[in-house]
Amino acid sequence: VQLQASGGGLVQTGDSLRLSCAASGGSFSRYVVGWFRQGPGKEREFVAALGRGARIFYGEAVEGRFTISRDIARNMVYLQMNSLKPEDTAVYYCAADNGDYEIRSWRTYDYWGQGTLVTVSS
Repeated sequence: VQLQASGGGLVQTGDSLRLSCAASGGSFSRYVVGWFRQGPGKEREFVAALGRGARIFYGEAVEGRFTISRDIARNMVYLQMNSLKPEDTAVYYCAADNGDYEIRSWRTYDYWGQGTLVTVSS
């Protein structure tokens, strides 16, 4: 499966942004799908994931502000980001995997999109 992330941009503190991840060559319904981010000088960080059985997981830093969702008909996964903060500035990646274990670890995922940059100004 090939993934294409989009929707990043420059926003101000408190704004909202929605990222999209499009899949080709495979259906998202068959995969665990996650969002990760990597800020300047930081390690890749877990943001959110859709596991098997529609289970949803969020990283502590985004819990209550971000929402992950999936549109199976359009083969898209979204990340709605609200109340953005400067520390949310990062390149955001969507990823997919056939498995369903350690989904908070970026090392679990076999398929990655190219990343989309989100910059939150203070």
